[in-house]
Amino acid sequence: MYIYNVTTNIDESVENEWLQWMKEIHIPDMLATKKFTNAKICRVLVEEEMGGVTYSVQFTTVNKETLERYYTEDAERLRTDALQRFTNKFVAFRTELEIISEH
Repeated sequence: MYIYNVTTNIDESVENEWLQWMKEIHIPDMLATKKFTNAKICRVLVEEEMGGVTYSVQFTTVNKETLERYYTEDAERLRTDALQRFTNKFVAFRTELEIISEH
């Protein structure tokens, strides 16, 4: 299993709008690709020097191949929506995590 993690620092002026969009639009759209089995939104408990509020959104997928298919088939379209809605109001970076063990 893999986790596709997107860490986003969002400007406080649009934080509530962004959270609502994540819950009601973006995460359902991501899950609708059928490439992810579930998603979690976590608030990162650090105070950023640049301001804003930081969140980690984690999408679980079954294997690396499925994640690669997401990149080629869906990523650009789904990322464009965020860029258009929240222009200059966020920074994000993505990481891939391999689940080694769950207890």
